[in-house]
Amino acid sequence: MADQRLNKLAKLLVEYSVEVKEGDIVYVCADEVATPWVIEVVKEATKKGAHVEYTLESDEIKEIQLKYGSEKQLKSGNMIYESILSKADVWLTAWGNRNTRMLSRIDSNKLKIHQQGASVWRKIYSDRTGDGSLRWCGTQYPTYADAQEASMSMSEYEDFVYGAGLLDSEDPVSEWKKISKEQDRWVKYLDSKSSLHIVSEGTDIMIGINGRKWINCDGKQNFPDGEIFTSPLENNINGYITFSFPGIFAGRQIEGIKLEVKDGKVINAWAKKGEELLKSLLETDEGSSFFGEVAIGTNYGIKDFTSNMLFDEKIGGTVHMAIGDSMPEAGGKNKSSLHWDMLCDMRNGGKIYADGELFYENGKFIDSILEKYNIK
Repeated sequence: MADQRLNKLAKLLVEYSVEVKEGDIVYVCADEVATPWVIEVVKEATKKGAHVEYTLESDEIKEIQLKYGSEKQLKSGNMIYESILSKADVWLTAWGNRNTRMLSRIDSNKLKIHQQGASVWRKIYSDRTGDGSLRWCGTQYPTYADAQEASMSMSEYEDFVYGAGLLDSEDPVSEWKKISKEQDRWVKYLDSKSSLHIVSEGTDIMIGINGRKWINCDGKQNFPDGEIFTSPLENNINGYITFSFPGIFAGRQIEGIKLEVKDGKVINAWAKKGEELLKSLLETDEGSSFFGEVAIGTNYGIKDFTSNMLFDEKIGGTVHMAIGDSMPEAGGKNKSSLHWDMLCDMRNGGKIYADGELFYENGKFIDSILEKYNIK
């Protein structure tokens, strides 16, 4: 019998996250392992009167393309994405794997070239989500491989995935609206600031945010959600940052990442494991050595690292930064075919200052700051 929470998730995505309307062109895609999710989402979107297109993808086929493809082939892009993302009103996708290590033996240079080939559809996606003409949301479909990666049984992982989205509650949409209201208070506070100073073990970095807009992530684009983010000023980041957890790219873990930044650009990069891949990613294109995002995780229902950035970047008590493509809706101007997040734990002595004022300590916001400014 199908897990009823899967249908609950599909309804929430269609009705709340992207608000599908009659006549919308809706594109649904996922790996073939997530076919049950695709079925439920297509059903709910069709019931809303949408025109639905879908694709089922395959990591096994992707591995073949990467292994045997020439540089010209790998740079040729994705005609399906380029075509449909130019026309669709809504894009819904789910992540899920049969084997999380499927691409781990692929040459890092081929991964970089393939990433460069994504630049055309990535720009379409970035521009259209930025101006609001494309509504997008991505989520997780629980699989045995992802459960194993998270060191959980399948039933434990299903409970974790659906629990992080509050799908066990009687009215998940109502719960996410409450979260949205609380996070919006901190968005209002940070929208008035010009700089962040993040300090933790191995980290002391100044980040310019003047004039940039903070975004309230409340289940409208990622699900489950729980973060606030902005795109920092491209040439106004200085200092160094050490990331507490491994960075994951194409099934590979890059451990012990430390970056030195000057005037927004990563000028030195170290890793205890996977340093070659890290440096290759930073050389993907002109924008990949600059930052596209700085964010604070707010989902305190997610406590443990699972090697899945959809969840890990939302861990309450963490911050993350992404090299590469920025978010136009936040005012970001950095362009890249790469957008790659790295995570820093703030729960043991970490501090964040905004224009010199301490507003976040030991992984938690200081609520008295909002009271000081009477932010409702």
